[in-house]
Amino acid sequence: MTPLDSDLDDVPAPQGQLTLKLLASRQDTNLYGDIPGGWLVNQMDQAAELAAGREAGGRNATVAIEAMDFLSPVRVGSMVSVYTQVREIGHSSIKIDVEVWVRPPHGRHIEERQKVTEARFVMVALDDNGRIRAVHS
Repeated sequence: MTPLDSDLDDVPAPQGQLTLKLLASRQDTNLYGDIPGGWLVNQMDQAAELAAGREAGGRNATVAIEAMDFLSPVRVGSMVSVYTQVREIGHSSIKIDVEVWVRPPHGRHIEERQKVTEARFVMVALDDNGRIRAVHS
């Protein structure tokens, strides 16, 4: 094992499954040229919906987002990766942990990625009429 290999053990890693991967582009910026937090929340919501849909076998909706902190800004050109992990399944609800990690525009090495936010999304399964249904019906 080389010194670099042992350093990789200390590098934080995303938890869960890669659900979305996209590029933060200029069209995603606010009027000051920054990537806004709302854009990140939208990506996280889409990833949570995909993960919940796989678990519930269909339509679902976000009913809550538990504590979210933005740890660092996202720069234009960053590769944004959204990871999801199902934490709890209730009768009609699914709690999903969502993490967002970015690699800066010129980052080449895995250790250059960093977590920028995380939250727990609470989703509910819906039937074709938009009514709450059992997750496993």
